[in-house]
Amino acid sequence: MVISQSFAESRAGSLALIGGELAFDFTNTSSGRGWPTHQEHLRTVQNVVDWAQHAKLLGPEDSEWLRIAVGADPKLQAQMLARALGLRESIYAIAVEIAAGRAPPKEHVDKLAQTHAACIACAKLTLIEGRYFWSWIPKESAIEAVLGPIALSALATLTQADLSRVKQCQGDKCGWLFFDTTKNKSRRWCEMEVCGNRAKQRRHSARIHGA
Repeated sequence: MVISQSFAESRAGSLALIGGELAFDFTNTSSGRGWPTHQEHLRTVQNVVDWAQHAKLLGPEDSEWLRIAVGADPKLQAQMLARALGLRESIYAIAVEIAAGRAPPKEHVDKLAQTHAACIACAKLTLIEGRYFWSWIPKESAIEAVLGPIALSALATLTQADLSRVKQCQGDKCGWLFFDTTKNKSRRWCEMEVCGNRAKQRRHSARIHGA
């Protein structure tokens, strides 16, 4: 039975984080793109905050502050949701092409670089256990505190990682993205227990009917 996304509850705060990179976990907040079973999990800015806390971009205290702040500011709500979805779609557009062995769209690469630059302008270098990391303070830059680490993850993948390891799940009506860390780059599914098992069941059913 096809369940319309308008009736299915958002799972932004509980989605499996299997992307191997923060940026891919963020793209996976949209499931089954292009299919009737498509589910959009970032429908409201509160969903964005829920996901950010789930992905450990925000601690409980900052998450609660941000929920109250965006709830009291319709302009901030609109800006944060629009910028979050814009960043997500740019990362998705880039990664899908890379996974297919094609050059990513220049306009999305440029947009990612611009978002990254805007977020870094609001960041601080923080020393943690002998290393410096970019960090953001939500009360000073609410939107950038959420989007900054995601954009940084995407840029680091593009500039430092083996792009042949960027994959898209081969599962039926899935399309989630992930970074393949297997030794021989053999990973095919977002989750073997979900898409992998479904594929096995379809092959088994096909063999039975074929026989």
